[in-house]
Amino acid sequence: MSELTHQIGAYDAGTRTVPVTFTQGEIVHQRSVNACLDEAGEYDAEATEARVEEVARGVAQKIALGVIKAAEPEPETTEESAD
Repeated sequence: MSELTHQIGAYDAGTRTVPVTFTQGEIVHQRSVNACLDEAGEYDAEATEARVEEVARGVAQKIALGVIKAAEPEPETTEESAD
């Protein structure tokens, strides 16, 4: 199986989270991850990256177990013409 990668989105100060997209092959899993703040209460990107790495290990395990799967393809719809 291919390597799990992740992309971290912009910090949301209101929820103190960052949106993260985890990707492994055809599997794309999106979720919010609690951000890390420094002693002054400011967003700490480096510590948050480390936190996302921890979450990624759990996501990888869930993918391996089949708990997280690739999204089912949308069924194709055919439009019937009204004659």
